[in-house]
Amino acid sequence: MSIKVAEDLLLWCTIINYALLLYWAALFCLAHDRFHRILGRWFHLSREQFDGFNAIGMTIYKLGIILFNLAPYVALRIVT
Repeated sequence: MSIKVAEDLLLWCTIINYALLLYWAALFCLAHDRFHRILGRWFHLSREQFDGFNAIGMTIYKLGIILFNLAPYVALRIVT
């Protein structure tokens, strides 16, 4: 795999993962009550626990995107 192909791959992975993160955030904001009713029943979560788990999940996912997609992409762009 050439460096150009790796750059393109990492760029598209970053874009797709950020799109998924934005979709998750939009669902959380727009359909919060509906998902809390469903998932709260399944896992016996209070509203505060549900919000906390979503915030932690989105934070970990965003850090993963930055560490595994964006940082290597920027490093490859700097090197080439």
